[in-house]
Amino acid sequence: MEYRRLGRSGLKVSEICLGTMTFGNGADQAEAVRMVDAAFDAGVNFFDCADTYVGGMSETMLGVALKGRRSQAVVTSKVFNPMGHGPNDAGTSRLHIMQAVEASLRRLQTDYLDIYYIHHVDTQTTQEEMLRAFDDLVRQGKVMYVACSNYEAWRLVDAVWLAESKGWSRFEAYQPQYSLVVRDIEEEIVPACEAKGLGIVAWSPLASGYLAGRYKPGDLKVEGTRSAQGWAFQSRFFAPNHAEILQTLLDTAREIGRSPAQTALRWALDQPFMTSAIVGARNAGQLGETLTAGGWRLPVEIFDRLNKVSAPSHRYPRAFEEPLVDRRSGSLKMPGR
Repeated sequence: MEYRRLGRSGLKVSEICLGTMTFGNGADQAEAVRMVDAAFDAGVNFFDCADTYVGGMSETMLGVALKGRRSQAVVTSKVFNPMGHGPNDAGTSRLHIMQAVEASLRRLQTDYLDIYYIHHVDTQTTQEEMLRAFDDLVRQGKVMYVACSNYEAWRLVDAVWLAESKGWSRFEAYQPQYSLVVRDIEEEIVPACEAKGLGIVAWSPLASGYLAGRYKPGDLKVEGTRSAQGWAFQSRFFAPNHAEILQTLLDTAREIGRSPAQTALRWALDQPFMTSAIVGARNAGQLGETLTAGGWRLPVEIFDRLNKVSAPSHRYPRAFEEPLVDRRSGSLKMPGR
């Protein structure tokens, strides 16, 4: 397992992160413990959670599974989604953040969170209010690093600038959806993260299981999967040529003697901007196969083929402006030429 720095921070996390959304939703407590054990055995030190997962049950189960080895783990949670029916039981107001973090700490049986994410964009709370509350949590020692998920590029850059200008704790990581069939972040989000020194931790690198080997090209629903059960299957964001991408993945995986899940996950991890990718499972057996995606690299030819077939379309204004760099450089005339 490879360990990578989280953005410009000194924190090191495993390239594979165990997602816990299935804890309490497909995996009982005993299975959750087995999955955490398997993750530790494979070298994983990074565990992703959120208060809203199964109404807080995932946090509770992760806390039990980490008992006695909390110090070995980098534990995350998130705030935004409704955790009650009151007017202040959701969002990123100072009141909700302060209440939500205390509840997460209790469920996780810990004194601090290593990383605390803003889960979604809250257009009803100012960035100043949210960031100041996060800064207070860092100063209190309840949160080590702050981060966000699902932000637009402009909002992300604005938040980083605001925190830095005020001397507050700034985002050190960004958590986006990213996979062979969803590469939208490469247009604006990735350049923004690289410019500001944020680590990128991908969610759904297997496209909610679409790239794990159970689907055939052209099919978007398979019995016994998330697609059939109607939860967390984000096919509306898939590239138009997702069937071609899946077929290429199946072909290349067969060529290198790896499973489609291992190949798709390794492709995401081999992207130069990627810090870590979150994987989930319903049992330790399923997880064990995915964890073997750590610690190696795709052959260059395979990586390039997957890159080519899944390449997103060029978009304005970036695509319009890119050639103009050569125009400027080419106009230079040196003396004597």
